[in-house]
Amino acid sequence: MINSTAELLTVARQHGFRLKAESIKLDKSGIDFLVAFATDEDDISWVFRIPRRSDVIERAVYENQILNLVRDRLPIAVPNWQLNASELIAYPRLPGTPAATINPEIKNYDWYIKPQSLSTTFVDSLAEAIAALHSIEPDEASKAGVRLIQPIEARQSLAQQMEKTKELLDISDLIWRKWQKWLADDTYWPKHSVFVHGDLHPGHILVDRSYRVTGLIDWTEAEVADPATDFTFYYSIFGASALSTFLQRYQKAGGRVWNRMEEHIAQLSCAFPVKIAMFVLHTGEDTYLELARMLLSSQEQQLTEQ
Repeated sequence: MINSTAELLTVARQHGFRLKAESIKLDKSGIDFLVAFATDEDDISWVFRIPRRSDVIERAVYENQILNLVRDRLPIAVPNWQLNASELIAYPRLPGTPAATINPEIKNYDWYIKPQSLSTTFVDSLAEAIAALHSIEPDEASKAGVRLIQPIEARQSLAQQMEKTKELLDISDLIWRKWQKWLADDTYWPKHSVFVHGDLHPGHILVDRSYRVTGLIDWTEAEVADPATDFTFYYSIFGASALSTFLQRYQKAGGRVWNRMEEHIAQLSCAFPVKIAMFVLHTGEDTYLELARMLLSSQEQQLTEQ
């Protein structure tokens, strides 16, 4: 695996890229990929994604199928891979800047947008992009090779994941009862599935100087599944009031909502530690358990205080 600038220069050269060594910037914050930004001798800016594990290489084939399907269907840009090799993926850098980047030193975001006062431009353009993605017909997506998870399957899968990770996370009775009550209540859950990005945290959302969303990157988790999936990060970061406003813009842009959608998004966000634990079971990267348990501890404290 590529771990340094020198190694990247060598491997990139083998694939026909002549990079300026001084232009290379590494971003090691990603879980699945090491990312490098570089300019070639023709002054073209490139993004290079370097798989961290063998399972990521297999998933890259799937992600490329996703990108080929959505590229001409959205009002924003998505990566156009020019190289998809086992050791390296490359595409021309998209216009825009990530809404935020993860700062590993503080274990939090360094923001480009203003999270405390989200601009109308950002909210509207993101809502329009998500609504356009969610409007792609599930059958069409499935025929293109996209995973299709029916509403009842999404619910059953999450219940199974909770059982698999219960001991690993040391979930308290208080939280467990809360989760099971939510799983059993039909009124929370959508009766339809949509094409979701699946990992819409701020680092995957590109914006221009006016904070208009210009692109979405890292489509590894995309599938046809629970619509709420694409709103959990928004709720977790910006809060319930911001989510309510955002869903209004989403609906105005053509998105489909249901009566308890906001509550369901909040509940799904609370179950995020389960997703982290599943990742740990799959990869053995147990350093992420600390984050999952911290999130659960915060939830339990909130429930106790209610």
